Amino acid sequence: MVLTQEKAARGKPSDVEAARLERVEGAAFRIRHHALNMGEVQGQGYVGQALGAADMLAVVYADQLRFRADDPEWDGRDRFLLSTGHYAIGHYAALAEAGTIPVTELETYGSDNSRLPMSGMSTYTPGMEISGGSLGHGLSIAVGAALGLRYQGSDARVYNFLSDGELDEGSTWEAAMGAHHHQLGNLTAMVDINALQADGKTDTVLRTEPVTEKWEAFGWYTQRVDGNDVGALLAAFDNAAAQAAATGRPSVILCDTKVGRGVPLLEDREKAHFMRIEEHEWQLCREQLTAGFEGKAAR
Repeated sequence: MVLTQEKAARGKPSDVEAARLERVEGAAFRIRHHALNMGEVQGQGYVGQALGAADMLAVVYADQLRFRADDPEWDGRDRFLLSTGHYAIGHYAALAEAGTIPVTELETYGSDNSRLPMSGMSTYTPGMEISGGSLGHGLSIAVGAALGLRYQGSDARVYNFLSDGELDEGSTWEAAMGAHHHQLGNLTAMVDINALQADGKTDTVLRTEPVTEKWEAFGWYTQRVDGNDVGALLAAFDNAAAQAAATGRPSVILCDTKVGRGVPLLEDREKAHFMRIEEHEWQLCREQLTAGFEGKAAR
């Protein structure tokens, strides 16, 4: 299923929907801002992915996920599994926005003895459920977690964040087959399709299209949306929840995103998988981000 991206087709939102949209868009802006601040600590990093995935992370943490910020190990929590460990910079920003880690701690990103290493480690960081990477293992862990929660009689959900590059891995598709076999309606996967891998553009490394049809063939309820459109993401998650309740099938939301989203200076930068940003550019990035957000809010 491919959702239309024409906002007019969704009609004028109600006051409740408008407030929901505003809340999540605000969270996405702050996640991007946090990511830029963290990136400046090292002068480089996976900043582009964090900016591109910020809307996805904001929808999960500001709207979908059931958790207790002061008790990351709460048994009743929903599980968010970051399969792509190098996206940790974005996840830390989301955890700070959620109140699980202090915003001031973000200044230690990637530093010695920090709880916030450049690649996510569950043993270090509150709220980090798994140590992501090598890539391709996250969905397998998510399937096991969802199945285990079912056996425990828990109504907690599992959300698994994957990258389009992970669709190159056979283990991902084995897990997808297992999730459908076990009818894991408590599992939602989201795939960041930014068309870029460390070795180059995704379609030149290993073409995965037609990816929507592949997931559908594996029995998942499948939606493809603009992953930088918060309204479209919220609608997709609502649809996923409704379908899970009705059919018991696992859901996947395929999210087309743009690396560096929200900062024009970075959106078309070459070698964007691991960005090196000059010292004088960081403040310009923040200014562009703020101007774009304020301009959107004013419309």
